[in-house]
This record gives sequence, C-alpha cells and structure tokens, in this order.
Amino acid sequence: MRIRPVLALSTVATTLLLAAPQSSSAATGPQATARPVKAAPQPAKCAERALKLRAEQSAHPTVVHISVTNRSTRACTVDRIPTVTFGDLDGAALPTPAGDSGPYRLGAGRTAYASVRTIADPADPEARRVDSITVSADPSRYGRSFTAHEVGAGDAVLVWEPVTTWWKPSVAAADQALGLS
Repeated sequence: MRIRPVLALSTVATTLLLAAPQSSSAATGPQATARPVKAAPQPAKCAERALKLRAEQSAHPTVVHISVTNRSTRACTVDRIPTVTFGDLDGAALPTPAGDSGPYRLGAGRTAYASVRTIADPADPEARRVDSITVSADPSRYGRSFTAHEVGAGDAVLVWEPVTTWWKPSVAAADQALGLS
C-alpha cells in the first residue's frame, strides 16, 4: 500500500520538473551552438586627408621603408597591400606574399609599415632609374609622391622587379616579411 503514495509523489515531482522553465545556462544542446557568430563590422575606409604617408631609404641600399599613419580619432581601413609605383614606369611593386586586396584595420593615431625591395641586384644591367616613387594606402587613390632625394636615395631609385610587403605593425615585422631579419 505504501507504493502508491510514493508513485504519486514521483509523478508530481516529474510533472513539476518538466513544467519548470529552462534557464539559459541549461541550453547546451545543438540549438545553443548552432547560432552563427557575427563578426564585428570593419570600420569605414580611411579618408585620404586623414592619412600621413612616409617613405625613406633603409640601411639596406635596395629597400625603402614606407609607412601610413591614421591621423583621425577613429579606426579606419586601408588596403592591406600598399600601392607603390616608380616614376613614369608602368605597374606597381608586387606583394609578397602574393595575395589579393583586402581591408587592413588602422587604429586611431596608429601607424602601419611596409618594406619595398626596389631591386634585387643593384648591378643588374636591366635596372631602371627613376626620380620618384609614389605610395598609396589604397589603389583607388593617388597617394603621395616622393622624390629620390626626399626618400634618401640620392638622384635616382634603382628599380627592377620591385616587391612590397603587406602592411605590418612594425618596421622589424615588415623587414622580416621581406626576408631581411
């Protein structure tokens, strides 16, 4: 006879447990992990007037260091591959490693750096001599031109099959990406 009251109590307890609302911490099944995680939106492209571009000869005679500084008070994006052209020659330095354009986030007041190898061998008979280089943080913008003298390369920059690194957080990281460390 005692069995019946115990069954009645367990039936009531089971009913109460099933009727109780589930807490959010209890949702650990497939439905909890199936929700897509949204990536944070990229900031807008940097306005050209907000950027300060620089170029200078490195200690290595075939390498020019370039930089871009975001002078605004908000993060923005530049292209992850700087566009570097040479005088009146066609084309731009090729990226190393090879890759496609994409956004590179540049925090407010922050600077990014790239290393550009203008020529592999200064004695190369096919070397071209240019009196300026132009650097842009976005291929759709003009950027800024620097004379060979402003860069610190003397009267001319020697160019043949130039390559550029992607933007990096430091000069050392850019040099390392170019294999100079």
